[in-house]
Amino acid sequence: MTNREKEILELISKNPMISQKEVANILGISRSSVAVHITNLMKKGYILGKGYIVKTKPYITVVGGANVDIIGFPYNKIVMKDSNPGKTSISLGGVGRNIGENLARLGIDTRLITVLGKDTYGKLIMEEGSKIGLNMSDSLVISDEQTSTYLGILDEGGDMTLAVSSMDIFEKMTISFIEEKRDLIENSILCIVDTNINIKTLEYMVTNFKVDFFLDTVSTSKAKKVKDIIGYFHTIKPNKLEAEILSGIEINNEEDLKRASYYFINKGVKRVFISLGEKGVYYSDGKVERHFASPKVKVANATGAGDAFFAGLAYSYFNDFSINKTLAFSTGASIITLENENTINPNISPEKIKKKIKEMGIC
Repeated sequence: MTNREKEILELISKNPMISQKEVANILGISRSSVAVHITNLMKKGYILGKGYIVKTKPYITVVGGANVDIIGFPYNKIVMKDSNPGKTSISLGGVGRNIGENLARLGIDTRLITVLGKDTYGKLIMEEGSKIGLNMSDSLVISDEQTSTYLGILDEGGDMTLAVSSMDIFEKMTISFIEEKRDLIENSILCIVDTNINIKTLEYMVTNFKVDFFLDTVSTSKAKKVKDIIGYFHTIKPNKLEAEILSGIEINNEEDLKRASYYFINKGVKRVFISLGEKGVYYSDGKVERHFASPKVKVANATGAGDAFFAGLAYSYFNDFSINKTLAFSTGASIITLENENTINPNISPEKIKKKIKEMGIC
């Protein structure tokens, strides 16, 4: 939604009977321009009919995983096949839920559709969602299933050494269930999906629902699930290894990054962000290309940086940011998360991200 469309929608929300001429006079533009903007708002689903029946506040939908994270932090260098002194933490996680929480903390109305067990962990996830303003009322809760669990071990530098995930419950998100959520999903500004959910359900969504889908590939093993439907996504953010698996192109240099991104663009993807870890991110939309470097930071926990970056992408699209501003904002979100011991920085906010961008000279 453009800034002008936001202005017009706000005026109509306050006074559904306002005329196009009155809107034009208030904003200082022509009536014909107002008519064009209103037509666009109707096409996008914000105005539902004559008399200006206005849809509710713009929101983002997330369809993906939610689980409990158990993370181990060793004090020293990891010694394999041995007991390592350190500390542990238990927190809420799941790629979809993490992105959703970040967006909620950034002030975006966010609806999370996931699958939970009717157990202690499931109840905890729902209660925490309510506290932070993450709407989970459309999620599926199953009485005879256990909420998924993620067990991760970090190294002395804060990077993941290995992990075990128990996520079979997400196979319960069926096509018939997601069809019931069609209106909710199609009326969102964008829909974020991750590869934790049932592949048949995911394929049904992206080939039948009309909305811009943003894909988080999650991992190399799960990325393989979407190889044949990759062209249906508007925006994707694979890391280097995931991009290689999805494109079949080995990435060793800048030219390889370009070839891989063009593979996705030619398939139908509108925007490609390839995460390169400490080397930043490579972006392409087929017309504009950027290799956006990431400044060096002291890492406390790298687990949630990718989720924060992805939330930054969604936030930027929601607010119609330019690509340069998008890359800077998303990088700032990931840095704020990297510097915090938690998977999600509880103090993340647009203001803090902008301050971090300025402090580190990210542009």
